[in-house]
Amino acid sequence: MRARLVLPVLMTAPLLTGCLGTVVDVVTLPVKAAGSAVDAVTTSQSEADENRGREIRKREERLGKLERQYGKEMKDCNEGDEKACEEARRIYAEMQEIIPTLPVEPDR
Repeated sequence: MRARLVLPVLMTAPLLTGCLGTVVDVVTLPVKAAGSAVDAVTTSQSEADENRGREIRKREERLGKLERQYGKEMKDCNEGDEKACEEARRIYAEMQEIIPTLPVEPDR
């Protein structure tokens, strides 16, 4: 009786090998998906450093542009243009907001 049960199992075993790979894929899929999701939402230290450096450069560029505009407006203000004086004050205020957000360069 036992031979009757073992024989059909042994005969169908080769047919199930392809299914076994599929079962393994289906079982491991949620683990792989979760790992990919964690990688997508986490930022490595090097990525964080790159992002911080990029943001600092943007602020430095903005400050440089404001300094040039401020110089132009102050020149016009000194020549008596009241609108230029108002614009120079606005630009100066924006510069004062940006300056504390920039890192201080060490003296060499």
